[in-house]
Amino acid sequence: MGSFDFSKTPYPLLFLVFLSLLHITCGTRNLLSLYQPPPMGLTYHNGDLLESELKISILWYGKFSPAQKSIIVGFLRSLNSPNKIGSRDLPTVSKWWQTIQTYLTKAGKKETRLVLSDQFTDEDYSIGKSLKKSQISQLARSRKGSLTLVLTDQDVAVEGFCMSNCGYHGSGQDKRSVFIWAGNSATQCPGQCAWPFHQPIYGPQAEPLGAPNGDVGVDGMVVNIASLLAGVVTNPYGNGYYQGPAEAPLEAASACAGLYGKGAYPGYAGELLVDSITGASYNAHGTNGRKYVLPGLFDPNKSACSTIV
Repeated sequence: MGSFDFSKTPYPLLFLVFLSLLHITCGTRNLLSLYQPPPMGLTYHNGDLLESELKISILWYGKFSPAQKSIIVGFLRSLNSPNKIGSRDLPTVSKWWQTIQTYLTKAGKKETRLVLSDQFTDEDYSIGKSLKKSQISQLARSRKGSLTLVLTDQDVAVEGFCMSNCGYHGSGQDKRSVFIWAGNSATQCPGQCAWPFHQPIYGPQAEPLGAPNGDVGVDGMVVNIASLLAGVVTNPYGNGYYQGPAEAPLEAASACAGLYGKGAYPGYAGELLVDSITGASYNAHGTNGRKYVLPGLFDPNKSACSTIV
């Protein structure tokens, strides 16, 4: 979406997370909710998980610059990259992803290998700039692949976007394909969907972090895509790993909403690394020198929320 590792303070029984994840169908990032940490872990409900090779197809709906595309593609490619950067043992995107692999091995499944299969661009907004959720599903079905990422640019309004969610994941009725939708919130609601890189619209007003790739909207999209990717692999059809009601489940990332580094508390993302040149914050190294901020995950081995820094 255990322990948030609040350094010297124990878990509060109930506290306000101004950016949390509300799941509509299979998974959605919430803007404001009351959150109670799971006491012992997420329950496996014996459903299918996304194991073995997972081919990812990206639909860029709207206008994304080459630089913006490279940030997101770089994140996806980093998931399968080596855990070490050169000879150094650093926090990496692939180490973050290894926690998700743990869910599969515990369920007796094969680890997931993500493969970026193809990309499509719809710069002409073929079905408009104001989309209903049913149209997002329509766009996802138009692409072939095990998992389709439908990514909308900052000019596209999607039903529920900024009002109740920043992205969600779902599946087709035949369960042969799944999809993730995430939108660029740079102009519509950065204070809701691009936190911690923008001043929050709700809650404690801590200083925002520097976006690791210099793009508040797209770096925010990476956070949302990462959260939803963790959810869709471990709970693709609503009967995988989750806690709470199936219609509004807490999943691997949403169970740890608002946690990015040690010492996190509502309105404070936690202790992250800082780039000595740009001053931007990050908690994971990717390929080709890229850096990212990734959400905390519920670690089934520790029965606690954890981060890689």
